[in-house]
Amino acid sequence: MKQYINEAGAVLYQYGLMVCWTMTLETKEDPILIRNFKGHEDAVTCVAFNPTTKALATSSLDRFLMIWNLRPNSKAFRFVGHVEGVTCVQFSPDGHLLASASQDRTARLWIPCIHGESTALKGHTASVRSVNFSHDSQFLVTASNDKSIKVWNVYRQYLLFTLSQHTHWVRCAKYSPDGRLIISCSEDKTVKVWDIRNKACIDSIIDHDGIANYVDFSPDGTCIACAGSDHTVKIWDIRTNKLLQQHQVHRAGVNYASFHPSGNYLVTASSDGTLKIMDLLGGRLLYTLHGHKGPVLSAAFSKGGEMFASGGTDAQVLLWKTNFDTFEYKKVLKKHMRRIYTDDPPHLLDIYPRSPHHHHHHAKSQSIEINPSYDVTDMQTFDPPVIDISSSFSAVSPTKVQQQPCALSSPTVSKRNLEGEKQILHTMEEPGTMEEAIGISPVLTNALEHIVEQLDVLTLTVSILEQRLTLTEDKLKECLENQEKLLFSVHH
Repeated sequence: MKQYINEAGAVLYQYGLMVCWTMTLETKEDPILIRNFKGHEDAVTCVAFNPTTKALATSSLDRFLMIWNLRPNSKAFRFVGHVEGVTCVQFSPDGHLLASASQDRTARLWIPCIHGESTALKGHTASVRSVNFSHDSQFLVTASNDKSIKVWNVYRQYLLFTLSQHTHWVRCAKYSPDGRLIISCSEDKTVKVWDIRNKACIDSIIDHDGIANYVDFSPDGTCIACAGSDHTVKIWDIRTNKLLQQHQVHRAGVNYASFHPSGNYLVTASSDGTLKIMDLLGGRLLYTLHGHKGPVLSAAFSKGGEMFASGGTDAQVLLWKTNFDTFEYKKVLKKHMRRIYTDDPPHLLDIYPRSPHHHHHHAKSQSIEINPSYDVTDMQTFDPPVIDISSSFSAVSPTKVQQQPCALSSPTVSKRNLEGEKQILHTMEEPGTMEEAIGISPVLTNALEHIVEQLDVLTLTVSILEQRLTLTEDKLKECLENQEKLLFSVHH
């Protein structure tokens, strides 16, 4: 059973259940710019929210990662470790780790705490373009200009396997929401779908009109959005290899496309200096957002969809309040949460059939233009003080690392260590809370900060000692096993 959508409302037939909500524009509010963050010294290449939406991580060609606390009057943290521009950043879904990709040919795993511990993943022979965690935070996929895609074990930091059928630079690689597939796009003008279990390419979407600069999975995993150098955004069904929608709404190449958590909207970032919000249910352009002075390189929604952020060549990071989705998608998600999924996810055409020519939407309807004013009160917030955090292991040689192992290298220790780090991260997420609540003096504040720093050093020392003890136990166990085998062979 299929129902057509009109401007007044939408009736969806999903998973055998009817879900209804109004789609009138009158019930929506326009997105607004909440804050702009200044701290990077070069183009901002990627933005990513942590799972709790209390912090925003950004990467830049200035070689630094930054974590911005989204509370007002909070400190920002600059992570130092890469020696060339950073091209991508992402929080793990559990929030315990941060991954970054760089032009220095490495990816890095960071514990996002105030001693900035990190580990380099070395294996690519050219710039690494993207990093992406699996849904369970156990694996990381990296894409590189060396034409390869690599999959890593996160807690042991070793390379599992390499996918290498692209014939040109690989710009982006992403896990599907269920973790069974990887999608990648390359300058060889193809988008490839990989089956992780068989480590094989199972489909290749060839688009001769341009290069896909970026790809993103829809939340249900059935479709992908491709941001194209040919100024278009395309929605493909990866099960049927069919083009479902095509939007030519930008005047220059599209650098990024990111789905809203509901799957109903898409935000795009373009070299024409604008962000666009697409209504995928209606197959049309909703908003054109101005604010960046130059090409926009990245945009992403928060996990709950209530905010989104953008970064561009102007070195600015803009934080936006979504507004337009507050009623509709939360109601749909609530219904979805009560459901037990037994069937395959719906085909995109079953969700929103629009017309016989469903794959050619040029968004002729006029979008709402939003030009945020920087004179509003919200914009008067001072730039946050930036604290530099050098990576504990960024300059350590491989031999030294073996002598003093990284606190991530053992899966058992990692998990224990990360539990401890959660408290440090929590402290970092809410700096200034104590002073605001009690109004204590600056001298006492400095003393408390010094004590916290000393406790962090102590925590790190204990975690290293704990790991050495674990390694000793492992060696002892191995010796006992060898002795047992030797005695058994002597007995026989």
